[in-house]
Amino acid sequence: MTRRRQALLILGAAALSPVQWAHAGAQAEEPLADSVRLALAAAIGDAAPPEPSFDTMDERLVYLRWLGEMSQRLRKREAEHMRRVEFLKTLWYESKRAGLEPSLLLGLVQVESGFRKYAVSSAGARGYTQVMPFWARLIGDGNTARLFNMQLNLRFGCVILRHYLGQERGDMFMALGRYNGSRGRPEYPNAVFASQRLWVYKPPVA
Repeated sequence: MTRRRQALLILGAAALSPVQWAHAGAQAEEPLADSVRLALAAAIGDAAPPEPSFDTMDERLVYLRWLGEMSQRLRKREAEHMRRVEFLKTLWYESKRAGLEPSLLLGLVQVESGFRKYAVSSAGARGYTQVMPFWARLIGDGNTARLFNMQLNLRFGCVILRHYLGQERGDMFMALGRYNGSRGRPEYPNAVFASQRLWVYKPPVA
């Protein structure tokens, strides 16, 4: 078998594999106080469905317009309409639940995994938000395969980033660096902020 044919076979196998490799950083495993670990585990364990509720019709209309606009922007990365909508509804719910901007989470997902559900980094981080497997042991049920579940992965990502944001006293630049395992360096936070700008939604002026 020629080297060219071997290379083509390897590439073909990779294309068929459900696991897609990503080049993300590596969060550092840090000791957690029991109170912190229990709080994070409780945040992960809440199984509330991603169904939004609104106080006013105007708020609901803004959400629906956001959903339609983001679906169009995501179309190049996910052709299937229903999968796009399910992903965006879940991302909106989980980001709002964690007190984060949906545009920030979209920017993070773009940088971390390129919106690939089964992305795996060289450090072993998994899924849309590239969650390191040790988090499943620390605050989850220990089943790392579940990190490929869409809602659970987005929830882990939001809870972890919110945890780091608290550690960094609200400094998102430093929190993102900690999330990537590159605390204090500008490359990763700047990349996320740049990607975030692509997902900012500005409601039309009435």
